[in-house]
Amino acid sequence: MKSALSRFFVVIALLAVVNLLSSFLFFRLDLTEEKRYTLSDATKNLLANLDDDIHVNVYLTGSLPPAFKRLENSVRETLEEFGARAGQDVTYRFIDPAGIPGEEKRVAFQKELIQKGLMPANLVASENGQTTEQLVYPWAVVSYKGRELPVLLLKGNRSGSREEQLNQSIEGIEYELASAIRRLTVKQKKLLGVTVTYTSIDPIRLSDLLATLQQNYEIKLIDLPASRDLTGLDGLMVAKPDRPFSEEDKYKIDQFVVNGGRALFFVDGVRIDSIGLEGTYAQPMALNLDDLFFRWGIRLQKNLVKDLNSALIPLNVGTLGDKPNIQMLPWRFFPLINNFGGKSPIVRNLDAVYARFASTLDTARTPGIAKTPLLLTSPYTQLLNAPVLVSYNEARRQPDPQTYKAGSQMIACLLEGRFRSLYANRILPGDPRAASFKTENQPSRIVVCADGDLLVNDVNYRTNAPYPLGYDRFSRNTFANKDFVVNAVDYLLDDNGVIAARNRQITLRPLDKIRVKEERTSWQLLNLLGPLALLGAAGFVWQWNRRRFAT
Repeated sequence: MKSALSRFFVVIALLAVVNLLSSFLFFRLDLTEEKRYTLSDATKNLLANLDDDIHVNVYLTGSLPPAFKRLENSVRETLEEFGARAGQDVTYRFIDPAGIPGEEKRVAFQKELIQKGLMPANLVASENGQTTEQLVYPWAVVSYKGRELPVLLLKGNRSGSREEQLNQSIEGIEYELASAIRRLTVKQKKLLGVTVTYTSIDPIRLSDLLATLQQNYEIKLIDLPASRDLTGLDGLMVAKPDRPFSEEDKYKIDQFVVNGGRALFFVDGVRIDSIGLEGTYAQPMALNLDDLFFRWGIRLQKNLVKDLNSALIPLNVGTLGDKPNIQMLPWRFFPLINNFGGKSPIVRNLDAVYARFASTLDTARTPGIAKTPLLLTSPYTQLLNAPVLVSYNEARRQPDPQTYKAGSQMIACLLEGRFRSLYANRILPGDPRAASFKTENQPSRIVVCADGDLLVNDVNYRTNAPYPLGYDRFSRNTFANKDFVVNAVDYLLDDNGVIAARNRQITLRPLDKIRVKEERTSWQLLNLLGPLALLGAAGFVWQWNRRRFAT
């Protein structure tokens, strides 16, 4: 009796010690192969430094297909992990828009979601010969200090299967939610300069991109000739220049990069002023940046890309009765980029990017500079060296696949490392710039894209309102141009940012649908009777041991 009481008090004491230690020590074990429940260090730091509560409303719930139920469960698990890591409370609520009681209240609630920009997705499923349609809202809304930000949960490359897109969406949950929290909680924004001197582009054509970037960064329009230098900027964006840079301004860019400044260049290799049915000649673009690029290990080629994987344009192909016959035809000078190089978080799980009159990039060996291809054309590419005739009538011709054998060509590249100045050994001691001149200083990052139009949005000229960046008014599809540029800026300006969460990879392990159909009954019986059999066996063993020791 005394020994039993002793063991009882020892167990009570051990439990008390464990509870005491658990109040000071916190750990969670992730035993999954892909570490799917382990947050990135940047996300942990973001959550640990919150100064107020975060609340998330998730509208992806209710009667969902199994694949979407998996996405819902992943959102729930991520939010649970956020709550465990946050310095403040992270609360969440799952709301089914289709489950609101009362027809009028349900319709009013769904209209309110749509007015906020939370557009539903129409799911079409076929099972046992029957086709069903269902509206789901793959959205969450993050709230912080009275401000709200919507988060799209269903993302990924739409060219893949539904299972692949859902898997990519699951991989991106942490990034999408953490990025929204970062946007709401950031206190000191980094400063991004955008050059306005060497371009003729209308400011409204950059309005959608700049409005998006302003949510995370301070934007400053830079007049390079009027600026003494670029000190104070964290990043510099050179947007579609069409005039040669002066040596003085090129020197400013050189020293900005050498001293650790981050830069993005969206530049054209050829100039195309206007196009008619008979065509116009695209001429090589002279920007006076070739030697600077070559110093960094990149060449901007003076050519045009034609890709069999291309966007469509409306073209008059004749008459239909007494009316013009307008048809949508592939315009191979507008490639759709759905081929991404490397494993950079900038392009991971990115949807297709819409390019227009793109040129190609080539690389040169540069010690200390790592180069990562970002955007690549399809394998069915043709290269035309400038000057080259560009005509709308080309879309009416049937292409010969035998002439599209240039293979995948790079049109955007990431450069990382220590950049050596173009002006090394050229600045004399008596030069006024010698006191501040650096040959090689801080490591930096650069993105060069051989398509200046990639960050330019279209405009509805009837209302004078800008379309979203990447929106094609002919097909009414919105491509991932904005996602690409925003990801690139995030990667360049935030060394340890939440964009690292985009590298998460979850292996898709699909079931054999034929075996599932054939063996469905046996597996259901196993799942139903198996636990009961194990429970009965455990009870039998326990009773047998009890009787054995009792005798």
